[in-house]
Amino acid sequence: MAKLPVVAIIGRPNVGKSTLFNRLVGKKLALVDDRPGVTRDRREGDAHLIGLDFRVIDTAGYEDEDAASLPGRMRQQTEAAVKMADVALFLIDARVGLVPLDEEIARWLRGSTTPIVLVANKAEGRAGEAGVLDSLSLGLGDPVQLSAEHGEGLGDLFEALLPHLEPLGFDDSPPDDEEGPDAPLKLAIVGRPNAGKSTLINRMLGEDRLITGPEAGITRDSIAIDWMWHDRAVRLIDTAGMRKRANVQDKLEKLSVADALHAIDFAEVVVLLLDATRGLEVQDLKIADRALQEGRALVIALNKWDVAEDASRLFNGVRAALDEGLAQVKGVPLLTISGATGKGIDQLIAAAFETRDAWSRRVGTGELNRWFERAVEANPPPAPGGKRIKLRYLTQAKTRPPGFVLFGTRVDQLPESYQRYLVNGIRRDLGFGAVPVRLMLRAAKNPFDS
Repeated sequence: MAKLPVVAIIGRPNVGKSTLFNRLVGKKLALVDDRPGVTRDRREGDAHLIGLDFRVIDTAGYEDEDAASLPGRMRQQTEAAVKMADVALFLIDARVGLVPLDEEIARWLRGSTTPIVLVANKAEGRAGEAGVLDSLSLGLGDPVQLSAEHGEGLGDLFEALLPHLEPLGFDDSPPDDEEGPDAPLKLAIVGRPNAGKSTLINRMLGEDRLITGPEAGITRDSIAIDWMWHDRAVRLIDTAGMRKRANVQDKLEKLSVADALHAIDFAEVVVLLLDATRGLEVQDLKIADRALQEGRALVIALNKWDVAEDASRLFNGVRAALDEGLAQVKGVPLLTISGATGKGIDQLIAAAFETRDAWSRRVGTGELNRWFERAVEANPPPAPGGKRIKLRYLTQAKTRPPGFVLFGTRVDQLPESYQRYLVNGIRRDLGFGAVPVRLMLRAAKNPFDS
């Protein structure tokens, strides 16, 4: 068996290294506690991330102590792990933000010959945004944002690791790590039990590849299948049905639902399949919101349209309920299909490719700020307490999903309504459509301040 590539996880104490280690190896091999310094020796395990296999090393928290002391000897173990690794993951705590020890570790790593991937852990929600932005000052590139505890962002970690570990650790050739328009579309089909997910995929493939039947919950594992649609590559991911959390008692079903949630993380576009004979339910909105919160592009399909009753009224009702229930992203594509007959499948896949294009779109700084100037001139920001909020410029920090950073003074007082005005304008005027758009606020620093 070929020797696996090595990935070392490093960082100061209590940033979540062992939690990420456990997540990657799929077992609770490393002790995890809120107290810092639980890990002392290096711990190794075989990890599998999508199709990527590697040996992962959990290291002790890096501390600035005398080499003869216990923390100092632990640090020497960490330094040795970095030297032997093919790539190192440098974890910071996005919620706490940067501390001096993070900056010291970054200075050491910049002098290392081992490739470094910066990881902002605990980045779920708004509480981690400031730490993510501050980490850019470490000089190690854009951070991978994830939550090791909740398993969010692992798809982005996969993409960051792949250039350093492939081909040694990749079990499928050629790798589909491209992000261009010709790259395979990673398409996850999600929904409540018995919405027709497996039937739809079988119709796409033209064969009974997946087990189907009237019983809800047949699918347990997330199944990935490669497929060609009009000479375009698609990786279809069938998932287990997701019921209300209160109704999920069986341990196996809990694992299946967790696997389905992970499939959302790895997808580019998520198709939420609704049962037209049952309409839209609260659980559907929760699944859609999960996909949007994770930053995935979303398309919604009304399945079993061939047997739907009062079709026009049903469609208009679902459209109105989606616009109200997903107010953060209005206008999500809604299509009608039949997995049983195949009607509407071509339109669904075409919409998924178009949505991925918008999700991957990057706008030039010049075009972006010309739009920004017009938007601010048409609707200037308010002046809370009589103090003016000055918005200086806007830049696109990332794609997939698109993320923008707004610089200015007193931006912490910018109302949510004005932020929504800008985000809605970006979607409407700059070609992003109904994909999740992130807007982060940063106070412009004076370079002459000491």
